[in-house]
Amino acid sequence: MTDAAVHAPRRRGREQRHAQRAAPLALDARPIWPGVEGGRFRPLTDAQVARIHEATLYLMEDVGFGNAIPPMVERVCARGGRMDEHGRLRFPRALVEDVLRSCRKTFTSHGQRPEHDLEIGGRRVHFGSGGASPNIVDLDTGLYRGAMLADLYDAARICDLMDNVHFFNRSLVARDIENVLEFDLNTLYAIASGTAKHVGSSITTAENVEPVLALLDAIAGGEGRYRKRPFAMLLSCHVVPPMRFAEEALWVLEKALPAGMPVMIVSAGQAGATAPAKLAGTVVQAMAETLAGLVYCNLIDPQATVICGPKPIVSDLRTGAMSGGSGEQAIVAAATVQMARYYDLPCSVMAGISDSKIPDAQSGYEKSYTITLAAHASCNMITQTCGMQASLLGLTKEGYIIDNDMLGAIARSVRGIEISDDSLSVETIREVVLGEGHYLGNAQTLEVMTRDYVYPEIADRQPPATWEEQGSKDIRERARERAREILASRFPRHVDAATDAAVRERFPIRLPRGLMHRT
Repeated sequence: MTDAAVHAPRRRGREQRHAQRAAPLALDARPIWPGVEGGRFRPLTDAQVARIHEATLYLMEDVGFGNAIPPMVERVCARGGRMDEHGRLRFPRALVEDVLRSCRKTFTSHGQRPEHDLEIGGRRVHFGSGGASPNIVDLDTGLYRGAMLADLYDAARICDLMDNVHFFNRSLVARDIENVLEFDLNTLYAIASGTAKHVGSSITTAENVEPVLALLDAIAGGEGRYRKRPFAMLLSCHVVPPMRFAEEALWVLEKALPAGMPVMIVSAGQAGATAPAKLAGTVVQAMAETLAGLVYCNLIDPQATVICGPKPIVSDLRTGAMSGGSGEQAIVAAATVQMARYYDLPCSVMAGISDSKIPDAQSGYEKSYTITLAAHASCNMITQTCGMQASLLGLTKEGYIIDNDMLGAIARSVRGIEISDDSLSVETIREVVLGEGHYLGNAQTLEVMTRDYVYPEIADRQPPATWEEQGSKDIRERARERAREILASRFPRHVDAATDAAVRERFPIRLPRGLMHRT
């Protein structure tokens, strides 16, 4: 048999697959989707979950929290809590259990456009950005420098095109904005202008809540519009571990929650520094701090939209430095997700915060196992999954593009393998074995190639000879080229020019219009 005869079936199959991939893909025929369901990975036994639960309630009731503000004290004490002789607010078990029964378990996380709406809750998994890094690796020089407002806008518009990045939390600190109010306003303006996906950011002081809400209304097109479809969430670090409240953050919650703003409450104790070095203790403290925030939010508004964010991080105990890419980080995050599943709470953890300074092999393996464990444990909103480097001290724009491929592969692994009479393929095997002897051009192969298989956009699967002919570029080089292409040509228009002009008339927007091609 000639070489041509041997390779003809393979060539025909390849041509048919290319033709099918070029055709439009129906929404119900995707291999992955926002909200693919996880939950197969459970690092804790049922007995261990029960022990963590009991230890959590004990800390809340018998140790309590420092730095509670007067409205919190009043609300908690009205429901059976008390201030002890050490000035610590204690949360009674009955109150915590009542809130756990009655709080919202599912909700819609809105985008500015309906196609970006996310159904949060249950075992549905979503990937997003985050990090609030003060630095960025310059796309051209490859060197670290201070992050600017324009970088934040650029990051948002890259992620707007990344199919596997489902929401965008603030990933950079705009160091060129010093005024606190202008900082809050411009941060939200930059990310909400850069992507139509759901966004998240913090509000520094309670006095800034009202102008921030006015800005969100203006972006949405008029007074009261934001509340109808709240496309931006408040990121609230409501505690200062170990077990003290962040007073200003509580005052912000007092104003933001009655206005209908969704909130992600974050506890970020660091094992060995601000949380116990024993990982079980880290989980217990994180859950106590998170549940205290949940109780408070629901005492302010029983219908509050709250994403619980027990986000413990891990230390390298040799130095005390944060180690976001460690195996310990991966397992402690997955354990907190399992606890949230035990309570049936919408939850968020951090994963993907590599210790590596650039998107290299270390970055790839640290990101992949930390995110995989969190996703398979079924975290609803995993933050810091893309672009982050240096344990949240740096960000790379090309990293968003590399990580988008990784997230697609992880989502496919979360989806798992469906078992049915059809998928077992007995008749297809019979047909092929008694027929052509290969599956390349088989009808089943063509049917499932876009429904069951995920293909990377930037990762290389070519033969070595072809790769060499095309310049032997590594993944970072290819991603940089793609990032430059996006930033030179992609200027989102979900906020129309007239709305943008009205926003700029009312608010001190510092992002130059020329950078947004709105001239």
